[in-house]
Amino acid sequence: MSSNSDFFTGISKIPYVPDASAQEVLCFKHYNASEIVLGRRMEDWLRFSVCYWHSFCGTGADPFGSPTLCRPWNEGDSDMEKAKKRLSAAFEFFTKLGVKYYTFHDRDMAPEGHTLEESNRNLDEITDVALELQKQTGVKVLWITCNLFAHPRYMNGASTNPDSHVLAYAGAQVKKGLEIAKKLGAENFVFWGGREGFLSILNTDVAAELKHMANFFKMAVAYKEKIGLKCQFLIEPKPKEPCKHQYDYDAMSVIGFLKHFGLDRDFKLNIEPNHTTLAGHSYEHDIIMASVFGMLGSVDANTGSPDLGWDTDQFPMDIRNTTLVMKAVIEQGGLQPGGLNFDAKVRRESTDLEDLFIAHIAAMDAFARGLRNAVRIIEEGVMRNMLQERYISFSHGIGQRVDEGGASLEDLEEFIKQNGEPKATSGKQEKYEAVFNHYL
Repeated sequence: MSSNSDFFTGISKIPYVPDASAQEVLCFKHYNASEIVLGRRMEDWLRFSVCYWHSFCGTGADPFGSPTLCRPWNEGDSDMEKAKKRLSAAFEFFTKLGVKYYTFHDRDMAPEGHTLEESNRNLDEITDVALELQKQTGVKVLWITCNLFAHPRYMNGASTNPDSHVLAYAGAQVKKGLEIAKKLGAENFVFWGGREGFLSILNTDVAAELKHMANFFKMAVAYKEKIGLKCQFLIEPKPKEPCKHQYDYDAMSVIGFLKHFGLDRDFKLNIEPNHTTLAGHSYEHDIIMASVFGMLGSVDANTGSPDLGWDTDQFPMDIRNTTLVMKAVIEQGGLQPGGLNFDAKVRRESTDLEDLFIAHIAAMDAFARGLRNAVRIIEEGVMRNMLQERYISFSHGIGQRVDEGGASLEDLEEFIKQNGEPKATSGKQEKYEAVFNHYL
């Protein structure tokens, strides 16, 4: 199959036009892929990826309304015909947008069959086409994941299901997913436990389910090593929806789980900020917490509406948020082999095909601005110096001993006897906020 399709007529490769007017929206005004930033190409800092499920499988349907997004690639006489048209449209979009990566669930790429064997044949056939398109275009897979939540068999979970028969089916599906990841050269593999949790504690053995989930992950690690798959494993936290309580609630919950079961060397985290805000945290919270523990592997770059109680998967446009994310990314040396994957969808009212381009372009520009802002913050060092000054007491004396792990409670008591009550020190929060805003 050729990648030279014609689904997006009238739209050519998106250019970089830094002096474009406000009304010119089919161009990048800030994202300049080849620009060198801190010794690295901008595209290598940002590592943008388009998600398959929202952009090419989404219909605009919601619990209260029918589909509104009538896409030409979703028309055809059979599910396999539509899957191939969808793939052609996707690669036309990737190349015109100028991104190097995409992500998908196994069931986005190819339709589920009546049996596992039929599903696997469908996946083999479609990924043969995907592999050829990857070779033609140079576009690569950032990550693959298995849909272990949509089919009715998974209504009580996959790896945490009380029925071992269902867990076995999930394992067989992941086995095939790992083989496809190797075939397509995926750089990461994501596990998202949408049904791994509970609606009622009364019918749930939490300890058993957590142990089974850990053992499931260990099987995945073993098979990854057996087939020689070279990719990073990622777990994506989310507190709720569709479960009332998901076990992978937030970054710290997942890190604690991984460390408890001895899996922290085999997995990192894929953080989706919309999930973070659903957990009651600020946008950047889980990015920071995962990063400081060396566990930030990738980011599902989106946002939500904090005033709502569900996952809205909007495109990230807030420059404050993108600046905080990119500051953390730079400080940890980058996201590779992870990236910034736009797990976001156009609103069901945004029905024009060009809206799909406009949304991605605007979000990419927002992160490019965030990158530039973060570079200035780091290079000028004003905020770093302010922070160092705030913690200066830990650079000498009793503070240094605490920092180095060489102090005891007796030492602290003796210090207080000699020095008395500490003086109140202003936290200067408003000053930090004012300085930060200077860079936006």
